[in-house]
Amino acid sequence: MQTTGRAHPPSASSPAPAPAPAPGSAARWTRWALWALWLASRAVLLLLVLKVWVMPGPDVTSDVHVIYRNWYEVLGEGTFPLTDVTWQYPPAAALAILSPAVLPWLGYAEAFFVLAFLVDLLVFALLLRAGRDGGRSSHGAWLWTAGVPLLGPTVYSRYDLMVTAVAVGALLALERRPRLAGALIGFGAMLKVWPALLLAGAVRRATWAGAAVTAGVVAAGFALTMPGAFAFLTFQRDRGTEVESLGALVLHVARQYGWEGQVLLNYGSMEFIGPHVETVSRAAMLLTAAAFGWLLFWRWRARPGRPSGPGEAARRVVWGPAVPALAGLVAVLMFTVTSRVISPQYMVWLVGVAAVCVSFRGGGAGPTGWVVVAACAVTLLEFPLYFGDVVGSTPLGLTLLLLRNGLLVAATVMAADRLWEVTVGAAPGEPAEPAGAEPPRGSPRSA
Repeated sequence: MQTTGRAHPPSASSPAPAPAPAPGSAARWTRWALWALWLASRAVLLLLVLKVWVMPGPDVTSDVHVIYRNWYEVLGEGTFPLTDVTWQYPPAAALAILSPAVLPWLGYAEAFFVLAFLVDLLVFALLLRAGRDGGRSSHGAWLWTAGVPLLGPTVYSRYDLMVTAVAVGALLALERRPRLAGALIGFGAMLKVWPALLLAGAVRRATWAGAAVTAGVVAAGFALTMPGAFAFLTFQRDRGTEVESLGALVLHVARQYGWEGQVLLNYGSMEFIGPHVETVSRAAMLLTAAAFGWLLFWRWRARPGRPSGPGEAARRVVWGPAVPALAGLVAVLMFTVTSRVISPQYMVWLVGVAAVCVSFRGGGAGPTGWVVVAACAVTLLEFPLYFGDVVGSTPLGLTLLLLRNGLLVAATVMAADRLWEVTVGAAPGEPAEPAGAEPPRGSPRSA
């Protein structure tokens, strides 16, 4: 018996086909999952800093309970800590230290932790909102959600989270509100200097002018009203090689072969003291200068509109919307890796800037961002969990430092290579591929 090709109508007893999911329902469920993960991870951080749960290793909250609290008392009297060598911050850092005063019904430390939580929430909301832009995605919010808790309670026990929030806001405003971005960069530089590196990718005069004017006004205001606003410059200059830095690896290895140096608390951190330490510190500063030279060379080669090479076939350099953020990430990575000090809280800078970079569709910073997240996980192991091994230069401590600093070096090379590729690295005659631009539908890259 032959059957016809005509479709038969479903019988009354046949189950009705399942309705197709409503447009946007998957994205809505993804956002709910992201919020749930953020809330759960931040609840753990609050339990840790409030000591409901105690993490093994040194008490990382002591900086807030003791050092920040003492600074709060001094700053409240209208002067900077002039005789305290651990005060190594620009004058606007006073605002972060004094900020718990806005929650007078809480103790100083508890108010600081609550404010850190709220700042964390602000950055998350900014990245989530940026992900709804047509040229961006929620990948930045995912990276921020994953990276911050991997640093453990340290991230809520330092004011670096507040500085990172200012930097994230500046990078997100850079494309459409250059003056605001410049003002935020200038203010961030007066909080902890490093946000000034975000100017590496700024091309508009309004951004540079906003940064210079804001930094100048803030600096002058503190200099005129509070004695000792720039005493931090001397204290910062006299720092040595901290045990977690890249250069310290040389001294850790030398210890295995009889080097007689030691690790002592110096200028607020655990530093190497002994022969040849000054040489290692100078080498680190030379590496920093070399990194700055590379950035200057890149800016010269990557000027928008400049030919990418000789001859008529060379394309013109075109910057996509992701390039300024990527340049900022490269600059911060380079100066972190080559620094004499790589404190655990420095990692939150990299997480914040990387989160902005990966939020751009087609920006190509995703692999770098997740290498940074992996470095955060190793950082938690080396501080605070096994910090005794790091200080003692044991095989475990040395392995953790090699792995963490190796990941940071890898992230730096990857980000710099991507930055060069999307600006000046294409072959002559190859069409420009502005980083952050959405690929056309049907192209291999969009597939």
